[in-house]
Amino acid sequence: MNDEYTNYELTDEDAFDDDAVHHHSLYDRWRPALVAFAVLLTVVAFGVMSNDNGDSGEVTTPDSVEQTTTTVPLVPLTRTLKPGMKGDDVLRLQQRLAAMRFDPGPQDGEFGQNTVQAVWAFEKLVMKTPRERATGEVTPSTWVIMQQAEQVQPRRQADSPSHVEVYLPEQVLVVFKAGEVQLISHISSGSNEKWCEEVTIDPGQDGNNTMKQIKMGICGEAITPPGIFYFYNRHTGMRESKLGSMYNPVYFNYNIAIHGAILVPLEPASHGCIRLPMSVARYFPALVAYGDRVYVFDGIKEPEEYGSPVPPFDRPDPNYTTTTSSVAPNAVATTTVVP
Repeated sequence: MNDEYTNYELTDEDAFDDDAVHHHSLYDRWRPALVAFAVLLTVVAFGVMSNDNGDSGEVTTPDSVEQTTTTVPLVPLTRTLKPGMKGDDVLRLQQRLAAMRFDPGPQDGEFGQNTVQAVWAFEKLVMKTPRERATGEVTPSTWVIMQQAEQVQPRRQADSPSHVEVYLPEQVLVVFKAGEVQLISHISSGSNEKWCEEVTIDPGQDGNNTMKQIKMGICGEAITPPGIFYFYNRHTGMRESKLGSMYNPVYFNYNIAIHGAILVPLEPASHGCIRLPMSVARYFPALVAYGDRVYVFDGIKEPEEYGSPVPPFDRPDPNYTTTTSSVAPNAVATTTVVP
């Protein structure tokens, strides 16, 4: 009986050993494939984790693709816009100019003088059109450029919160605040000519130390000096001075000011001041403050190379004959003095 039990155990163990050997041989046969599959799973898992933990800015989503490829469609212009025209296309022009900070005046769909002067400024500053060739008209090709134009960038980073840049060759003025455009305006600066005229001078203005308005003959040179300056004085309303009539003048170089004028032609025409359209001059003083920098570029040298030169001093006209009706009592003709 023990023998039978022993034989039975041996037979069963032998069968178990045969199965173990069989399974062991199968494992040896498939082991390389299993190892390769495990490595593949590890690589795939590592790649997925890397994408999840990577820079989100590098992941391209359907929304981001649409944002980068979608462009704003251009609105076509079917005619050349000229002064005196009216219509919805003129209104769109005025709205676009205003969005770029070129002041077109009232946005009323009427192509008036303010809109002409804003187009002048755009032609000269953005399109680099020589001043004498500016037309004030908007062709379909000009309109395409206007719709795609980028924001004007400052040429200087000033040490004041706001600053003004005056470009004499282009006859354009730009006001910046923290590097952002606040206003772009057509201007008319000094004509660079010598002149002798009878001028009217208000009390408190250079040349009149009385309490009444006076008249006198003055000779001078109509020069707007390039260089670096700052605003130091201002007046509200109309002022009569040696350099002519000024509306809301803001002074930056002795008697030279940025002010409003009725006549702001395409060419330099002032006695040295910088003329603005009256509509712009109404709010220009609110854009600047005492101490704000003024950079005047002449296209020849940089403002820093000039420093802060004074304008040419005026003098009494030797051929001017005074009368008691034109000169107030005790009036004294004086030259320009340091502010």
